[in-house]
Amino acid sequence: MKKGLRIAIIAAAVCLLAAAIFTIVRLGGEKRRQLTCGGVRVEFADDYSFVTQEDIEGYLKNEYGAYIGQRLDSVDLAKVESILENKSAILRTEAYTTPDGLLNVKVFQREPSVRFQKGSAGFYADSKGFLFPLQDNYTSRVPIIDGEVPIAFESGYKGEPKTEAEKEWLAKVTKLVGYIQASKTWSSNISQISVRSNGDLVLVPRQGKELFIFGQPVDIEEKFDKIGKYYTAIVPSKGEGFYSTVNVKFDGQIVCRK
Repeated sequence: MKKGLRIAIIAAAVCLLAAAIFTIVRLGGEKRRQLTCGGVRVEFADDYSFVTQEDIEGYLKNEYGAYIGQRLDSVDLAKVESILENKSAILRTEAYTTPDGLLNVKVFQREPSVRFQKGSAGFYADSKGFLFPLQDNYTSRVPIIDGEVPIAFESGYKGEPKTEAEKEWLAKVTKLVGYIQASKTWSSNISQISVRSNGDLVLVPRQGKELFIFGQPVDIEEKFDKIGKYYTAIVPSKGEGFYSTVNVKFDGQIVCRK
């Protein structure tokens, strides 16, 4: 009898708790349906400044319409994310609403790994090979490659390179830049990379007058080993600035010219 009574009491308590939770959820849902959107709160998931709070507000105002004053539970979150993720410097977004009546947007910006300068046109590429234009708001401090960059790029273009040859070249160059950036020695010593008309990459050091003719962005580690040998074996005997070019693109050779 006592055991049955305890079970009955527990069951009644569980039912009462479930009913209370249901009531709270129902009342919360009704209150939520009565809320209207009072504005947007933007959170940036990184330290880049390609886009600002004002940019986000402007994009939504121009392309979403009047979301402020709209019933909060009817704000089209998928549309908000789609509008923002169509912007070149934005990788992805997370949109959600909160009981304080705000549309919240968390913004993840693209992380450029290299900047290309081709004549008057400039553009970034991220580590995945996605191209996007330079931004008016912010300039990222990443390695710059200029000269005869073999990638066709129209003003405002965003996306992957258009040909397989361009994609392959970009992947190799991105790997080269990553190798340089990962090395304390080379990241502090290489100031610029240029592309010649024949496709050769030329590395310009921060100190010294030598230009290092690197050739195509292949055999990266071997070529930097040869540049290292130039500094440790040739410079001590010839002196800094004795040669104007140091060619490391040929197998097993370091070709120096005055």
